[in-house]
Amino acid sequence: MTSDPRAERTRAKLRRALFDECARRPLAEVGVASLVRTAGVGRATFYLHYNDLEALAVDACADVVRDAVDALHAWRGRPDPASAPDALLSFFAGLRPHTSLYRALLSPGGGGPLGLVLHRDLRARSLSERQLVGAPEAPLVASAVAATFAGVLADWLHGLVEATPEEIAHKVWRLLVALHASGSRIGT
Repeated sequence: MTSDPRAERTRAKLRRALFDECARRPLAEVGVASLVRTAGVGRATFYLHYNDLEALAVDACADVVRDAVDALHAWRGRPDPASAPDALLSFFAGLRPHTSLYRALLSPGGGGPLGLVLHRDLRARSLSERQLVGAPEAPLVASAVAATFAGVLADWLHGLVEATPEEIAHKVWRLLVALHASGSRIGT
């Protein structure tokens, strides 16, 4: 997408309108007509920026992906496996306002359009950081970390894993630290 300030303002209006609409009803019930009315833009303008509502929704939720990736990498040195970083705790606590929208885009097991973006971005960041420090089995562990986080997040959002936001943050953190540690033992 272009970095034209006017185009970015229009996309921001459309993202805000989507969040407003999804606060009132599920994504499946939101129509382009009501969305553009809420955003105060024309229907043609919508299609100039997005192919469909799902593309807008994924773009609107891209911040949650960036936040997740950043939260998982918000530590330096040796991680404390018993305690999730504050950024991860905040990430899970902050999901509540748009849970139904995230559920619509992130299917159980971590699939769906948002799951694909989350997996891709998290795998790339994990791979880069593992390679930077010369950690063994970087591609394998990066894939496992991305799949595990996306899957657990999706299953938690869908109610398949029972836990408070704080509990799930600590549990997923312990899982991911264990995956990183197991990378050292896999190659032997």
